[in-house]
Amino acid sequence: MIFETRQRRFLAEINVIPLVDVVLVLLVIFMVTAPMLYRGMDIKLPTSASNTIKPEIRAVLTIEKDQRLYLDKDQVSVAQLERKLRMMKDEHADVSLYLRADRDVPYGIVVQVMDGIKKAGIEKLGMVTDPTGPERVSEGTPSQHNQ
Repeated sequence: MIFETRQRRFLAEINVIPLVDVVLVLLVIFMVTAPMLYRGMDIKLPTSASNTIKPEIRAVLTIEKDQRLYLDKDQVSVAQLERKLRMMKDEHADVSLYLRADRDVPYGIVVQVMDGIKKAGIEKLGMVTDPTGPERVSEGTPSQHNQ
């Protein structure tokens, strides 16, 4: 008898095809069932003739570097600003105003504009800023930071 000696080689790699099939099936199952889990309750709301929730009116007041004022996209003067803001306040009692001022605008101008906003009766005033970046408020004069 002649014995043939065969050398067996073991396959050291894992067959991932069945794993991928199972993962894809699970993915499809979760995609189908996830919207059903977050479904709200089915109710029929009553109707009402008066709407108790009023939409909030938002406006943006911009002060450019050269001290020009813009209410939303319309250019206004300091004298016109208070009158236009009063008209907005009379039309909609709940007006929110967002103030965007260039960082190089003198502080006195910004305070003057804010005073006009308060005189117009607008109480909701927000200041628009950029997120904190490399420039930070620190001790020292600005000339020391520019060197």
